[in-house]
Amino acid sequence: MVEEVVVRVLRVGAVEVPLPKYQTAGSAGMDVHAATTEAVRLAPLERRLFPTGLAVAIPAGFEIQVRPRSGLAAKRGLTVINTPGTIDSDYRGEIGVVIVNLSSEPAVVEPGERIAQLVLARVERAELRVVASLEETERGAGGYGSTGTR
Repeated sequence: MVEEVVVRVLRVGAVEVPLPKYQTAGSAGMDVHAATTEAVRLAPLERRLFPTGLAVAIPAGFEIQVRPRSGLAAKRGLTVINTPGTIDSDYRGEIGVVIVNLSSEPAVVEPGERIAQLVLARVERAELRVVASLEETERGAGGYGSTGTR
């Protein structure tokens, strides 16, 4: 059984959109909608901050990640540019989603269209400690591509 966590939602702005919701019982993300009054045209490589009409109170120890919708990316070349974006538990402003058009053709985002998904995730806090050295591993300092091309 999946534990449900309560996230309080406040409608903000003049445009009312549906609340984010899971599309299936197994969905990890809830679709969020563009709170615009008119269609928005995005030229190739143009990016735009879309309002969602929502602010949230995320419980301490959690974040909400803003991720692209795979259908928008595959079918129209629209994606969230700073993915995953993080909404911190102490942020109380309107959620915004930065969409970029990576296709070679103009694209239009309609009012109320589902533009991204929101994923609630637990957050661990780290204590950073400066040390004189780190233990060796098989990989060592190998960086990008160092583990092979497959």
